[in-house]
Amino acid sequence: MTRIRCDRTRAWAALRELYDARGRTLDLRQAFAADSGRFAALSLEAPHVFADLSKNLIDAEICDQLTALAAECGVEEHRHAMFRGELVNSTEHRAAMHFLLRHPGGAAAGALAPYVQGQLVEVHAVLDAMLAYAQQVREDRSITDVVNIGIGGSDLGPQMAVLAMDVLVDHGKRFHFVSSVDGHELSAVLRQVRPESTLFLVSSKSFTTQETMTNAHSAKAWFTAQGGTDIARHFCALTSNVEAARQFGVDTTFGFWDWVGGRYSMWSAIGLPIAIAVGSEHFRSMLAGAHAMDEHFRTAPLASNMPVQLALLDVWYRNFHGFATRSLAPYHSGLFRLPGYLRQLEMESNGKRVDEQGQVLGYPTAPVIWGELAANGQHAYFQMLHQGSDVIPIEFLTVKRVAHDLPGHHHKLLANGLAQAQALMLGQQDDGGHRHMPGNRPSTFLLLEELTPASLGALIALYEHRVFTAGSLWGINSFDQWGVELGKVLAKNIEPRLSSGDSTGLDASTAGLLRRLRS
Repeated sequence: MTRIRCDRTRAWAALRELYDARGRTLDLRQAFAADSGRFAALSLEAPHVFADLSKNLIDAEICDQLTALAAECGVEEHRHAMFRGELVNSTEHRAAMHFLLRHPGGAAAGALAPYVQGQLVEVHAVLDAMLAYAQQVREDRSITDVVNIGIGGSDLGPQMAVLAMDVLVDHGKRFHFVSSVDGHELSAVLRQVRPESTLFLVSSKSFTTQETMTNAHSAKAWFTAQGGTDIARHFCALTSNVEAARQFGVDTTFGFWDWVGGRYSMWSAIGLPIAIAVGSEHFRSMLAGAHAMDEHFRTAPLASNMPVQLALLDVWYRNFHGFATRSLAPYHSGLFRLPGYLRQLEMESNGKRVDEQGQVLGYPTAPVIWGELAANGQHAYFQMLHQGSDVIPIEFLTVKRVAHDLPGHHHKLLANGLAQAQALMLGQQDDGGHRHMPGNRPSTFLLLEELTPASLGALIALYEHRVFTAGSLWGINSFDQWGVELGKVLAKNIEPRLSSGDSTGLDASTAGLLRRLRS
């Protein structure tokens, strides 16, 4: 597999010349005035998702050169290597086959490499067993509350998806998500539930994650103290460490594989709370939507490949324009947790400062991802987007048709999304200055026909492949997360010192804070 880092390509040098010549001064208002076909030329279609890129600081020549960059960097071959099950997670010597978790099997499996086909058999066996268990829980009316205990990918994905599909959720059950080791969070949930009607899902691949296992042991202690007598019935483990789960008292376990990264795991057994919430049919529909996007990413030419083109836009803004952040603006309350989910997906994957060979990069990688429901954001931080000193690209996420029938609401919501994107581009002249908005501020507009399990699956897969492509261009490994580990290691050293008061070997600041916390 031949990969060339983006800054070592001819296309990179050509893009630098394009940026200096006109990219830095491209005016969107003039671009639309000069080209009546700009919207059609800079729009893309993919399964379940339409993307309008026309309000971005690009033109046809810039797009062509960005696509040439992807070709020269070997993105296509890197993509095929991932789908062949090769060890694209090089620092951990693992494949990254999250796409296999949503592969339908059958005749389509014939195109897979032999090793990947073998893994697919195991994937479907676990999926079938997990969905059968989910159906049992759904039919058990004595279970009124499901508490998911996990952190990172074991929390963000399931929580995001359950909220997104709220109209399909079994409303005979309540769903709770506990991630933080801060006891306030677990205590607040335990106040709402009863041991005889609660199912706890403990989500940890290793069954050793500190925050998760602390919460799990506290939940177990609460359960027995409140008179609970059947741990095996009221606790289920989503883990590969079956023996540790058994020692904990759990008989029902569903595992997954070392090629499933945490932030790519909602399609696996980690998605059990989703399956309990919406049922097997809708869970499989979510997988089908993601698979459709997988096939688009795997087969579409670079120039019309939506994940690839969005990743190229990310590189254009991060490395040429120097934009350090990107804001997400969902115009649908079901996507409330999407910015948080995508924050982990992108920043944990591509927040790297060295390339795959360990060499320090001479350019920045992942931008800071932030945002919230746009209807609220308009009355909070959109002020900075319109008039702040920093240019912040913004991504609007909208839905054409909704599930409620309240008159007037959705047209007002869509009107606001369209108007904000227009206002960011057009700006407003004011000689007095205070009401002046410079405009020419870029945005991307993503549109779903409906927010369904299938469209949600496609949307998440779109972002996964976008992150992969950007990492491929930057020459980094998007599938490890060593930066997460150091703080965990140091915490294990500090925790006993909070009891003993021993500050030997600590830096002066940490030692001083330790003394103050103990005083």
